[in-house]
Amino acid sequence: MNPDLDLTLRRIIRAPRAAVWHAWTDPAKLARWWLPAPARCQVDRLDPRPGGAFVTRMSDEDGAFVPHLDACFLVVDELERIVFTNALTSTWRPATPAPVAMTATITLTDHPDGTDYRVLVQHGDPESRAHHEKLGFADGWGLVTAQLAAVAEDLAAR
Repeated sequence: MNPDLDLTLRRIIRAPRAAVWHAWTDPAKLARWWLPAPARCQVDRLDPRPGGAFVTRMSDEDGAFVPHLDACFLVVDELERIVFTNALTSTWRPATPAPVAMTATITLTDHPDGTDYRVLVQHGDPESRAHHEKLGFADGWGLVTAQLAAVAEDLAAR
């Protein structure tokens, strides 16, 4: 972790790793938590494997769906780690995504209360990191992580 280039988030999710993993890798589950409410998410492509596509659209409440994320998975270690980047599109073309290019690493480890969920978002330069932080990284990623926790905890309760 480089504090000049990276942003992090950590949360204990009160559900087993399998439930968190399922919420991440099932398109219907991902659509429930991937964007901060009240925005809605549509998952166009979710292929959680190295080189697989990660494409979503978003809608503000009742509006039309517009492009949100066109990314690809770099690493997928079942039940342990997901790494994706928006610096390459889902078709492996170089991209200049707005608002910032990033690579995100999601790590899941066992915790006595469920799953230790960690996010590391890497940026190419300090300005991009600062911009992402100013845009509300902590609040935005924190909210979607809380939504993820709710979905995973609901799955675990069933």
